[in-house]
Order: sequence, then structure tokens, then C-alpha cells
Amino acid sequence: MAPTDPPSSERDRQRIEWIRSTLGEPDTGLERASFDADFRSYWRTTGREPSLVLMDAPPGLMDVRPWLEIHDLLEAGGLRVPAVLARDLAQGFLLLEDLGRQTYLHILDEASADALFEIAMRRLVQLQSIAVPDGFPAYDADLLLRELRLFDEWFLGVHLGIALDDGERESLHGVYRVLVDAALAQPRVLVHRDYMPRNLMPCGDDVAVLDFQDAVLGPIGYDPACLFKDAFLSWPEARVAGWHARYHALASEAGLPVPPLEDFRRDLDLIGVQRHLKVLGIFARLKHRDDKPKYVADAPRFVAYLDAVLPRHPSLAPLAALIEGRVRPALAALEPVAIHA
Repeated sequence: MAPTDPPSSERDRQRIEWIRSTLGEPDTGLERASFDADFRSYWRTTGREPSLVLMDAPPGLMDVRPWLEIHDLLEAGGLRVPAVLARDLAQGFLLLEDLGRQTYLHILDEASADALFEIAMRRLVQLQSIAVPDGFPAYDADLLLRELRLFDEWFLGVHLGIALDDGERESLHGVYRVLVDAALAQPRVLVHRDYMPRNLMPCGDDVAVLDFQDAVLGPIGYDPACLFKDAFLSWPEARVAGWHARYHALASEAGLPVPPLEDFRRDLDLIGVQRHLKVLGIFARLKHRDDKPKYVADAPRFVAYLDAVLPRHPSLAPLAALIEGRVRPALAALEPVAIHA
């Protein structure tokens, strides 16, 4: 919204009035900075230097307090996070420093990946070394299973129109039990839950961490699996294996409770499958419930991630059979969509 644009909604009016009142600058405007998969939106100031970013979390739809709590926890642990310059919890507004327009997603390529991921891995190890306070949310069995069931409810049922018979449903839920048990058996650390290039911003020789409000105490392999098998970028399996080995070395040096490398690779595979299924369900829900269709265009990327991992684990054979026999034909029957670069 430029300074001269009239507000198109009551929320637009609240947003522009709040930023102008907070800054004491009646001519400051706002333009959309980024879209999010949830109900938050981000707006960059116009007509002033330096620019700032307004996070808008509408009350009743989003609560900014979890974001602030994790922000303070990460900041106290030495992580680079956006500075909070002003806040209005009642209206759901936070004023943040502007860290720029580029995330890792914009600058990662074949040549830069090793150096950028080295920084990201070192910061991840630092994040995982932070002690969480008592009562911190846990990645428990209920949450893990609730996420997995997004796959059969939204991706299989709603998006692909697949109705599982009793045998298929029981076999799939058997796979879910394998994945949940494997996740719960991993050592537990602070988990970001979306530690991926889109949520990392280059800051000189450092990296700033974004979108951390869903952090939990959970499996140590979750964030390393997330970092290299992203929703928007894919890398060769051999290169991912090398980065996982490097992360394992850094985590071991830092005293984090990683198991031996080969055991850790199995943990990464299994927690990765849990995440891939969850993401497929979330992307389908965004399309069909929230009218955000662009995310599900990356469903084939996650099916490819599953294809790379499932043959290594006999306990996941029912899922592999479901993918091959039901999911792949149903995807092929949909209108072809391009995977985002």
C-alpha cells in the first residue's frame, strides 16, 4: 500500500494508522513484503530510510506471543533474529528491522551452496544447543501422528480423491507407527520445524533465522533433514549425504547427542519421510481449504524425495506400494504442473 493508496479494508486502515502513529511519520506507506502459508502477512515501509517490516498477525487468527517467546530464546542463545522495534499484542502488530529482500532461496546455487550451508549448519548446531525452558512444547506422539494424518485426509482424500480400503488404511497407519516410534526414539533438542532456505537470510558472514514460532523439543534429525530436502530446492542425493556427514561432524564436536553416523542417516531418512508426508498434506490443505493453490505444485518434488528413501527401509514398503499403485497414477491424471525452481 503506497502512502497515497486508500485502505481497501478495515485491516488495511488499522495497519497504516498503527505504523504511522508508532513511527510518528504521517507520510509513511506500506507495501507487501512477503506472503506466508498461514494468516500472517509482512509489509515493508515506503517513504522512509531505513525501511522497516511490519508483521501483521490478525487477532483471533494468529497469536504473536509464541513468535516473541521463541525470538527471545534464540536471541539469548546467540542466534541472529530480526530485532523487534515496537509491538502491539492487542492488535497483532510487530515492527521489525528490515533484513533485506533476499533469503537463501534467492542466492543458493551449485557454486554457493557449500559455503552457505556451512554457515547454516553451524547456526543450526548452535540453535540445537539451546536449553529449552520447563513446559516447552514437545514433538510428542500425538503431534507427530496428527501431522501424518494430514497426508491421508488432505493429500490422498481431498486432493487426489483416493479412498483407501480397510487394508490400505491399516497398512498406512502401520507405517505411521514406525515413523512415530522412530521419531520418539531420537535424542531430543530444540527443533525449529522449518529450518529451510526460505527461512534463512544472509547477513554479511552470518545468517538470520526466520519463521521460528512453531519450535518444539523434538528429534535431533528433524531440522537437518528439513534443511537439505526443501519445499523449493532439490539437490542430488550424494551431495545431501555429504552435507549430512558434515552436520554430523559439527554436532558431534559441539557435544550434541547425535548417534553414530550410519544410525543417524537412518534417523534422517525416517524423520524426513514423516515431514514429506506432512508437507504434502499441508500443501493440499492450503489449496483446498485456504485457497492458496501454488504450494501443491511442488507435490512431485516430495514424491521424488520419498522415492529416494523408501526403498532403503523394508518397514516402509506399504507406503512405497501406495505411492506406486495409487498416488503416482492419481497425480498423472491431474493437470500437469511445473515444479518451482
